[in-house]
Amino acid sequence: MLDQIRIKRLTTIKELQQMQKVEQAVWNMATTPIHQTYTALNNGGIILGAYEGEEMVGFLYSFPGFKDNHAYICSHMLGILPAYRTSNLGAKMKQIQAELAKDAGFSMITWTFDPLESKNAYINLHQLQAVGAVYLENHYGALNDGLNTGLPTDRIQIIWDMKSPKERIDHVNETQILLKVGEQRRPLEEPQDITKGKRWFVGIPGDFQTIKTIDFTLAKAWRFESRAIFQQLFAFNFQAIDYIYDATNKQGFYVFEK
Repeated sequence: MLDQIRIKRLTTIKELQQMQKVEQAVWNMATTPIHQTYTALNNGGIILGAYEGEEMVGFLYSFPGFKDNHAYICSHMLGILPAYRTSNLGAKMKQIQAELAKDAGFSMITWTFDPLESKNAYINLHQLQAVGAVYLENHYGALNDGLNTGLPTDRIQIIWDMKSPKERIDHVNETQILLKVGEQRRPLEEPQDITKGKRWFVGIPGDFQTIKTIDFTLAKAWRFESRAIFQQLFAFNFQAIDYIYDATNKQGFYVFEK
């Protein structure tokens, strides 16, 4: 499917109107105003559209940021229609974004994602080899859209320096697990003294949105129990450096290192 999709930089108001339609389909909420996205693309922003034929099936919206004397690209939204989410399209769009960012003189891209979204964790940490650097509790407040309704909008902030590739971790050490999927898909903590290790594994379900639909109480348990462990790791200066997906057990494991 990916071979049939072309990705290009958006430049016109008409293309931004197409982007709004995809945004509405993905999140089912008020879309980003055209005057904002058009201003961003005319002031260093990188906005991409993915097309199958003449139909836009995905978009990426980013703009320049500045903090602590460093300029970077803030990647604010990546929206892909459901039928195209298993085609590796998101990673391809991020790679094109990185090429354009480097051509413009930027060395870093940052964005946030829900730490319980397994596919996003895999793309961000394993495929792109970025780093999860900060945990943001209820970052956006209440969002009444198709993906976030009813849960705190916790996020992990990604730092992607686009330089040399990192070491990939290909297996989970059972003695270093802090959290995993237990019976009936419940979070199962494995008590450990994290100060005595340099690498830890944190498991999450690979089907969080399905869990949320079937058992909202269980989804909330995953949010709050995983939050406590993530916050503890970040407080002790660990970072998320990789993500391993276990298809057999429908769960994935974050890899944290000092």
